[in-house]
Amino acid sequence: MEDKRNIQIIEWEHLDKKKFYVFGVAMTMMIRVSVYPFTLIRTRLQVQKGKSLYHGTFDAFIKILRADGVTGLYRGFLVNTFTLISGQCYVTTYELTRKFVADYSQSNTVKSLVAGGSASLVAQSITVPIDVVSQHLMMQRKGERMGRFQVRGSPEGRGVVAFGQTKDIIRQILRADGLRGFYRGYVASLLTYIPNSAVWWPFYHFYAEQISYLCPKECPHIVFQAVSGPLAAATASVLTNPMDVIRTRVQVEGKSSIILTFRQLMAEEGPWGLMKGLSARIISATPSSIVIVVGYESLKKLSLRPELVDSRHW
Repeated sequence: MEDKRNIQIIEWEHLDKKKFYVFGVAMTMMIRVSVYPFTLIRTRLQVQKGKSLYHGTFDAFIKILRADGVTGLYRGFLVNTFTLISGQCYVTTYELTRKFVADYSQSNTVKSLVAGGSASLVAQSITVPIDVVSQHLMMQRKGERMGRFQVRGSPEGRGVVAFGQTKDIIRQILRADGLRGFYRGYVASLLTYIPNSAVWWPFYHFYAEQISYLCPKECPHIVFQAVSGPLAAATASVLTNPMDVIRTRVQVEGKSSIILTFRQLMAEEGPWGLMKGLSARIISATPSSIVIVVGYESLKKLSLRPELVDSRHW
């Protein structure tokens, strides 16, 4: 009799691709709406000098809410939704790379490590220009400058709205740096997200396997998968947060050197500066990881080719 604790991984060749992409876009949008405020908070915490404005994640949340309302927590969100494209490229690259690596190794850790890193490389090439623009929009506050650029507002102090702000930021980036400005921090992004993705997937499968041995045989797989996602996200966040802080500063402050940015950060704030925004990152990663894992695993089950449904046990 088959041990129900054996987690059956749905691979690329098992999927109905049409269902996979339609359900995938809807799922990704829901995740982005739920975690975007903490992405904005993390970005502001990482860019500010010391504790000049915000004293932590909760303090930043309250102050932004009081100053700008709920919409303040979603500055740059419309632009950020274009990363849906990179999200679909990410999952496609991940699944195809797993299939390719399977010809050379059956180790799930090896497949996850290589596929996660490759998927992040492809996705970041699309995401970085979107991130650069959306991060500058995240930095906009009434009457104050947090990043390099300030959106021009009306005499009453109100900024132009929606895509008016986006166009203004794009023009300023072009004037200051040309087209290269949209790929500022690209190397730093690769050094952040490739390791993050490469670490997340192996840890996710590792935690899921270990937790499965602690759970009763009757426990649904989705339960310990949902627990494994946040654990993997927290692990990856701790390991890669220093590079994430440097990446954010390079992109928002317009610095040209990763090494000089690192030295300046260490000189001004010491090693603790490398952990700035970590709590916000974990807070945003935890619910999003649960949703991603439950959603992604459910997505793959819903997208399973009809003839394979009865052969699977969850």
